[in-house]
Amino acid sequence: MARYHIETYGCTANRGESRGIEQRLRDGGHYPADGPADADVAILNTCTVVEKTERNMLRRAEELQAETGDLVVTGCMALAQGEAFAEAGIDADVVHWDAVPEAALNGECPTTTPDAEPILDGVIGILPIARGCMSDCSYCITKRATGRIDSPPVEENVEKARALVHAGATELRITGQDTGVYGWDRNQGESLLPELLDRICDIEGDFRVRVGMANPKGVHGVREELADVFAENDELYNFLHAPVQSGSDDVLGDMRRQHRVDEFLEVVETFDDRLDEWTLSTDFIVGFPTETDADHEMSMDLLRRVRPEKINVTRFSKRPGTDAADMKGLGGTIKKERSKAMSELKREVVGEVHESMVGTRREVLAVRPGTGDSVKCRDGAYRQVIVTRADERGIEPGDFVDVEITGHETMYAFGEPV
Repeated sequence: MARYHIETYGCTANRGESRGIEQRLRDGGHYPADGPADADVAILNTCTVVEKTERNMLRRAEELQAETGDLVVTGCMALAQGEAFAEAGIDADVVHWDAVPEAALNGECPTTTPDAEPILDGVIGILPIARGCMSDCSYCITKRATGRIDSPPVEENVEKARALVHAGATELRITGQDTGVYGWDRNQGESLLPELLDRICDIEGDFRVRVGMANPKGVHGVREELADVFAENDELYNFLHAPVQSGSDDVLGDMRRQHRVDEFLEVVETFDDRLDEWTLSTDFIVGFPTETDADHEMSMDLLRRVRPEKINVTRFSKRPGTDAADMKGLGGTIKKERSKAMSELKREVVGEVHESMVGTRREVLAVRPGTGDSVKCRDGAYRQVIVTRADERGIEPGDFVDVEITGHETMYAFGEPV
């Protein structure tokens, strides 16, 4: 039997792939090592979202190669830029996620049995509902790794969710490269996400469900149906991650995003109409090669208008092999200044949200241990609430707790049990 060490970088979908790999390894009787030095094989599940990440992946692969006997590299960088590892002098098997167990075990590939126990991250169950996407963004390298959407049937995903709940998950994280287009390949270009979520919420048990990133185009066609599913099911966190990337239709066109700004706004307005309290999470890329000062200001205006509660701000970074890499880029100073301006506005917007929570009472779900004797919790809109003295109060991950919000930092609030 082999001892393995696995490291995962990047998004929740990548972590879900790693858990699937681990499940197949454990089903075959193999077990985790204490660290790479004690492992027969090290597995590196990579990300390649920006250039800095790419450099970090190569450095970590080099370190693991020196620490362990055999190295297997998988994930988005492996699939999109597999040649980069050999070019850097790294001796590794570079393979697709599905081929990792066979590569890791020199041909001895364990088989997942129908009654295999789901792998949980504490009380969090990660459920990748599909692989791939339907976009063709000019700046994105991940598409080269994941391909077009490949959706398992709704019933198959529901059964996976049921297994996670029965195994003790109190928070299910629905993940994928783009959850909004789940089922497009099965349902003539219309999302099956509303049906899937409704079915998952019918599972017996006390749990919450967080929906991962969904591009605005996939959501737009089913926005009313999807918002109704959120409104009708308490199991769903009232949380939507819909990355707009720019407030300028011209820039969105150059990015080859499939949505326009008005479609993004229609999604937001629909959720505003259906839900009393919800969290909008979105992303902006600043400094895209064709972004003018006026385009940047449109993005700032959009942020001020919709006031999302979670905002990811990323400076544009050229990714090899993408069409945007051939565009004449903006200077680093311009990108830095625009990123700084948007990040300052982000802190203002997010701080206002948490300030408005102070003095309110709400039920939260404890999901992870925090620093010291604290526990990280989530309220119904997936806002993070920290409860201190958790051991003394008998609170642990998986517990539902009624709290009063007593204060906040920029990115989270503090709650006292009531």
